[in-house]
Amino acid sequence: MHLQDYSDYEQEANKIRSENAELLDGFKTWLAESGLKEKTVDKHAGNVSFYINEFLLYEDAVRPQEGLSAVNEFFNWFFPRKAMWSSVASTKETVAGLKKFYGYLVDAGKVETADYQEFLAEVKREMPEWLDHYRNLEEW
Repeated sequence: MHLQDYSDYEQEANKIRSENAELLDGFKTWLAESGLKEKTVDKHAGNVSFYINEFLLYEDAVRPQEGLSAVNEFFNWFFPRKAMWSSVASTKETVAGLKKFYGYLVDAGKVETADYQEFLAEVKREMPEWLDHYRNLEEW
């Protein structure tokens, strides 16, 4: 990557991080209004933040709305390698948070329902493989 390319990336990534902060604030409010406890709200928001601010900005400047289709890459590659806390339990927790987050984005009119339904189908289809990765490690 050339210096100018990196500078452009950093500028766009910073803009997205700022947008993400607003999305996360709205998401936390949405979760709290649904009756979830503060600890649960914070857990979901933290997991979603890792996805949208670390993974989606890792190699390119990708907005959460565009990152819906990257969930398989996240759980098959990024999460096990970059999240030292990744496990069967944390995978399930992160999936739950992402489902809620993208549901929030549908409610907010930022993601199409059809795209969300495709995301949910991919999660259901791929989840056993994501979890098997850790089960194989636990056998050691």
